[in-house]
Amino acid sequence: MNPLRLVRARPGAPFTVTFDDRAIEALPGQTLAAALWSSGVTAWRTTRGAGRARGAFCGIGVCFDCLVTVDGRPNQRACLVPATPGAVVRSQAGSGHDE
Repeated sequence: MNPLRLVRARPGAPFTVTFDDRAIEALPGQTLAAALWSSGVTAWRTTRGAGRARGAFCGIGVCFDCLVTVDGRPNQRACLVPATPGAVVRSQAGSGHDE
């Protein structure tokens, strides 16, 4: 059963954000991490040095595993940033700056 039916949720109309040139559907009130997870994306950053894949870890903004670049601004925590219509989200390598 669809979880939205269980809680009788009636979210607003879905909208699109772009992740690495791919259209991702999001719902009002979702964070970028939730929208990415809902679209099957579980990793969107690589660590400095070893280049290990990372996504959401703590989900509350304490760690920095979920960093993405949003509308040209690097180091945004996907678990805290609300998805907004038309946002351009990019995966991030290392610190998000030219190293």
